[in-house]
Amino acid sequence: MKVNVLEAKNRLSELIRSAQAGEEVIIANRGEPVVRLVPISKEDSVGPLGSPQRILAWLKQNPLPESSRRSAEEIDADIQAERDAWD
Repeated sequence: MKVNVLEAKNRLSELIRSAQAGEEVIIANRGEPVVRLVPISKEDSVGPLGSPQRILAWLKQNPLPESSRRSAEEIDADIQAERDAWD
């Protein structure tokens, strides 16, 4: 379903129900599609974009390569070495 902004404003509740039912809802501005209305999935309910919970959930699904992993001690040592280089 494709609707213009004014129609979407007037029918928002109906469009939300349609999206929740699995129907694709596109909102257009002057006939140009600009937004797709989609329901929030269980993954999205972990937290807002950029939240620590969401980042940790993403890292569990996409672990860092072994070559990129460092311990807290290694990170602290690198930070201290960088600070010592400033003087």
